[in-house]
Amino acid sequence: MGAAGSEGGVHSHDSHVAEMFGPQAAAYVASAVHARGADLEALAALVEDLRPARLLDLGCGGGHVSFTAAPHSGAVVAYDLSADMLGAVTAEAQRRGFDNIVTQQGVAERLPFADGSFDLVASRYSAHHWRDVPAAMHEARRVLKDEGRMVIMDVIAPDWPVADSFLQAVEILRDPSHGRDYSEAEWVDFAETARLRVTRTARRRLRLEFASWVARIRTPDLHVAAIRSLFAGAAAEVASHFEFEPDGSFTLDTLTLELEAA
Repeated sequence: MGAAGSEGGVHSHDSHVAEMFGPQAAAYVASAVHARGADLEALAALVEDLRPARLLDLGCGGGHVSFTAAPHSGAVVAYDLSADMLGAVTAEAQRRGFDNIVTQQGVAERLPFADGSFDLVASRYSAHHWRDVPAAMHEARRVLKDEGRMVIMDVIAPDWPVADSFLQAVEILRDPSHGRDYSEAEWVDFAETARLRVTRTARRRLRLEFASWVARIRTPDLHVAAIRSLFAGAAAEVASHFEFEPDGSFTLDTLTLELEAA
């Protein structure tokens, strides 16, 4: 979804992510799934309360965190691996009249900012593409002020292996640049290891309409057929957990983690 990754060469994971998402930048700006949600509403309330002087949107994708935060922030840095995504965010920010959003290109695992540069770091639907989540979390902590806050919003894996394996298989068929959807326990460990204290968690359910979900990333027809085959052969418990619908639409688990610099 967002696309801040790790460094590498032409055939690296990072270039794969950029190649997958760059041509679809406009689709992600316009995506209803990305443009709204209870997690964004909660983020808006938090940012309005905190009024950060500087906020980093880490793996900004279509820029919806930046657009949500801009009315209540001094300056917002929209940061992503994809130059095309950043161009789309710049254009949309100008259209909306947000002159406090700037963009910068780079990877999540090495942030080009000084220690203690930000009051708040927020990341939504991006971390499942990062090559090294612990390294990225340490970097996020480094660029936070000592009293800073961080918010992570992402799809999470079920706690039981069969459903977990099913989700990862479906995700990589849909988008080969996908890394992994992590469990809540893994996220808590990532945070604590990076010296970030968990202050609040919120689980939500996210319905994905199948046709737009595969169209948004241009999933090949062969892979679409494979996903549908996996759905057809899934165990009853898996079908129930993901709330399969006749047209292929389904529902995922998401997690919001609110963190404080420890």
